[in-house]
Amino acid sequence: MADEQWGPAVRLLWGPPPGPPARGPRRGLTLEGIAGAGVAIADAEGLGGVSMQRVAAELAVTKMALYRYVPGKAELVALMAEAAMPDPAAGLDAALERAGSGWRERLGVWARELLAAFRAHPWLLRATVGARAVGPREVGWLERALAALEGCGLNGAESMDAVVLVAGHVRGIAEQERAVSAGGAAGAAVAGGVAGGAAGGAAGSGPDVELGAVLGEVMRLRGADFPALGAALASVARDGGQDQALDFGLERILDGIGLLVAARGAGA
Repeated sequence: MADEQWGPAVRLLWGPPPGPPARGPRRGLTLEGIAGAGVAIADAEGLGGVSMQRVAAELAVTKMALYRYVPGKAELVALMAEAAMPDPAAGLDAALERAGSGWRERLGVWARELLAAFRAHPWLLRATVGARAVGPREVGWLERALAALEGCGLNGAESMDAVVLVAGHVRGIAEQERAVSAGGAAGAAVAGGVAGGAAGGAAGSGPDVELGAVLGEVMRLRGADFPALGAALASVARDGGQDQALDFGLERILDGIGLLVAARGAGA
């Protein structure tokens, strides 16, 4: 059943490049070119703008010609995700090397590099969830995260869960940023102004600013009902600390993993 569902995409991602169509004129299409056209559309319009018809039009071929190379949209999106994810051997490996040998530093670098990939192509957040075929680059990212935890005393399931936990935090931050970005420049400007007045921060855009816009209005109307929230916002205004959601959450996750690593070492 799995082979029937994901087999075509797996073969496209991991197998040799397909040859020219058996019938009809040679179109000169390649999987890289097809994926690149889809990525360009998704970068400009989101994943909803991608269709077999649209990609075919961008490549100046008929939809039927495209089907000779890619059997459907699911396979197309799989190829796009593989093309959009940075090759881990290109930039990630160098960043990990600079981080040194410590698992915490390496996993932190991995998380920040993953966020950069999602920021470059926000539609990857939708394209890389659920049961689906995954390509060499995505598996390569997983391999490097797990390799960072080698020798820590965690078993395989714990290491996988730790990586999923870190990746989930990164995805959550990226989703928040994508949602704010989708609100448009006008919404960001309003959010920056209100949040700046409510929390004393500089005008700008981002998840914290967007939240500040909402909370600032709530506190203006009903601040006396929420003294703890008022005290927290006052602390932000006094001491700073906005726009640290990625680092704060990541450090706490790594703290927790560190406690488990220490417990495994103590029990050795």
